Amino acid sequence: MNKKVIPPQPSGVHEIPLREALEERYLAYALSTIMHRALPDARDGLKPVHRRILYGMRLLRLDPGAQFKKSAKIVGDVMGNFHPHGDQAIYDALVRLAQDFSSRYPLVDGQGNFGNIDGDNAAAYRYTEARLTEVARLLLDGIDEDAVDFRPSYDGVMDEPAVLPAAFPNLLANGAQGIAVGMATSIPPHNVAELCDAALYLIEQPKARTRTLLKFVLGPDFPTGGLVVDPAEMIAEAYVTGRGSFRVRARWKTEETGRGTYQIVVTEIPWQVQKMRLVERIAELINDRKLPLLADMRDESAEDVRIVLEPRSRAVDPALLMESLFKLTELESRVPLNMNVLLRGRIPKVVGLAEVLGEWLTHRREVLLRRSRHRLAQIEHRLEVLGGYLVAYLNIDKVIKIIRKEDEPKPVLMKSFKLSDVQADAILNMRLRNLRRLEEMEIRQEDKSLRAEKKSIEDLLRSEKQQWQKIAAEVRAVRDKFGPKTPLGKRRTGFAQAPAHDEAAIEQALVEREPVTIVVSERGWIRALRGQVADLSGLSFKADDSLKLAFFAETTSKLLVFATNGRFYTIEAAKLPGGRGHGEPIRLFSDLEQEADIVSVFRYQGGRKLIVASRQGRGFVAPEDECLANTRKGKQVLNVKPPDQARAVAPVEGDLVAAIGENRKMLIFPIEQVPEMTRGRGVRLQRYKDGGLSDIKTFEVEKGLSWADPAGRVFTQSLKELADWRGNRADAGRLAPKGFPKSNTFGKPEGRAVNGNDEDRT
Repeated sequence: MNKKVIPPQPSGVHEIPLREALEERYLAYALSTIMHRALPDARDGLKPVHRRILYGMRLLRLDPGAQFKKSAKIVGDVMGNFHPHGDQAIYDALVRLAQDFSSRYPLVDGQGNFGNIDGDNAAAYRYTEARLTEVARLLLDGIDEDAVDFRPSYDGVMDEPAVLPAAFPNLLANGAQGIAVGMATSIPPHNVAELCDAALYLIEQPKARTRTLLKFVLGPDFPTGGLVVDPAEMIAEAYVTGRGSFRVRARWKTEETGRGTYQIVVTEIPWQVQKMRLVERIAELINDRKLPLLADMRDESAEDVRIVLEPRSRAVDPALLMESLFKLTELESRVPLNMNVLLRGRIPKVVGLAEVLGEWLTHRREVLLRRSRHRLAQIEHRLEVLGGYLVAYLNIDKVIKIIRKEDEPKPVLMKSFKLSDVQADAILNMRLRNLRRLEEMEIRQEDKSLRAEKKSIEDLLRSEKQQWQKIAAEVRAVRDKFGPKTPLGKRRTGFAQAPAHDEAAIEQALVEREPVTIVVSERGWIRALRGQVADLSGLSFKADDSLKLAFFAETTSKLLVFATNGRFYTIEAAKLPGGRGHGEPIRLFSDLEQEADIVSVFRYQGGRKLIVASRQGRGFVAPEDECLANTRKGKQVLNVKPPDQARAVAPVEGDLVAAIGENRKMLIFPIEQVPEMTRGRGVRLQRYKDGGLSDIKTFEVEKGLSWADPAGRVFTQSLKELADWRGNRADAGRLAPKGFPKSNTFGKPEGRAVNGNDEDRT
């Protein structure tokens, strides 16, 4: 029996390449994030969530001066009608619009706990209430007059504005922050009076550039005040390119506390810095002894910020103390500028100040034209109705007779008096009690005033010059309302130049000054023992390692490391490990090449001169200050090419140089024969037939030449005794005196510093 074959049914599954599916979906996600979440519209400066909150509050009639309503009601309406996302996201946006320490010109007037500058969160939305501010009213002004486009909400039940009319330059006034896919925006707040002045100039000079507008817009104006300490040129460059940052410092002052003592009071902190976290950080630094100039700190803030700092002593320079705090805490912060906005609501682009203001002004012109056309349509409709009323008044008896006798009075009225459909409806809908008040003079007066207004609007629509004059008048009104003489419009952020301080002094101010003993092993491990340790016999080292050198220093000292590659590396003593272990390799503190070894380590004193030499016997005198490196890569001073390498370094402490070679020949010659350079190969110091330079030293004529044997005993010979070894630079020299160490070095006995100073002995 044949079985019936059932053909396969289509499953509805379509196979597509994974790459295409991912590209399509990710592109859709990216566009959604950029257009509807992260980037603000250049015209009203709002993201969709903020726009929906303001429009939802307007529908709830929460105008300035109206009764407050629960935030829960606002969040629910916005979420249900316009913004189908989490209620917490909506409430967080609402809270930020109400915080006067976050928004320069708050758009929401909050009642209840909306958080504070300490970083505390706002109360739940069931406990707080809100309404719109006067600034928000300006953003919404004209929205019922066809000023902007509307689009269906997510469920198609209601319409929402695509952009607000924005009679207020909100984008720059309140700023914006957002992170999208592959792009971000960060715009700090500005002073609206300055923005209005720049906009007025731009109306008069449409081709004005950003640098010209910076005569009016001085820079950001943060709600929490502070001082911008960037140079004017750097600020201008940021506004021209649309990218940059602002270095903002806290505002502080000194208060005399009697008997020559004082305290520092911080009254303003940088924008978006949580005060409580800042206070905790300062307290932590005091406990960790990383602020040796600061004795104590108190937070006496109430409604205003007041952080009291007590210096360690009255001799402490307050500016230096604050510099150390600026370096380690958020009393100084950088506020980024990245004016990446949506132009015309569709095109993300990084723009400069002039383009941003131009976009807002173009939008204001479009709003003016749309509102004017809307008003013109209303006037024309009203004039048509008034024409019908005038006919009815002049023919009142006949009109009443037609209405009473005719079953369908509308067509009869239209035919009898040549009325339009609108006029006939207006007459039929007119209440009887209006007939007594309806007087011909009143009708004609209203008709006359409306026709005058109509002509004015028509003239406005025909003249671009009048349009910009009208916009300029509106901008001036905003400036007057929020000008520098008003509490809200007064500039809060100032400008200053950061005082110039010696970097070394600032570094020392960050570390408590204590004596330490620096210990370096033969294998290049370094550590810092607390105090001045004279007996190092008890120190332990790793296997196959031993003491190379040790010397006294302080926690504020800088150490110079001279390597066989001819480079000097700088290490801060405060960053060295303690003496409990074996220390750490010097390579961890610098980018010392693997093939390079350490020649010597010593304390940087500044102002000295060093003589450096290579194995081939070439060298020169270099200023110690020129050997100080600012980066981990070090600073090239002595140029050497393999197989040659740097061999010796010594401080210049006399007028004679003693050089000893691997062939045990020693030469003494005047230091004046050695040139002073900051970098190079140098000149030949001693000539060798076999081997190379072993060690070098300088000494004074009166004191003679000293060296130490392996046991640490020091031997000294006078210049008269060394007469046979005296010569000129580049001579070969003679075999060293009897008793000179077999190591062919002048000796660095255990605990002796490389500079040979008695005070550096351990």
